[in-house]
Amino acid sequence: MTATSDIDDIRRQVFAIVARQAKIDVATVQDDSTLGALGLASLDAIEVIFDIEEAFDISFPEQGIDFTAGTVRDLVDAVVPVLGAGGEGAGQ
Repeated sequence: MTATSDIDDIRRQVFAIVARQAKIDVATVQDDSTLGALGLASLDAIEVIFDIEEAFDISFPEQGIDFTAGTVRDLVDAVVPVLGAGGEGAGQ
């Protein structure tokens, strides 16, 4: 299981990626913010996903995760199990 400090680090990194793509201050990003509410369109959301995958050296499963309708918390929650599986699927 991932330690709380690791989850906090993941959260900080995801927030920074979202803020950079949205061209906003990271303090504006909240757990319950949707990417759309932060001004990110569908193509921007794809860039966020690519940036997260690159930052953590992971690959998200193609099915079952709706990144455009979900919240920033959903993004963080999606990273944790993939990392917990040892980065399974990374580099594909």
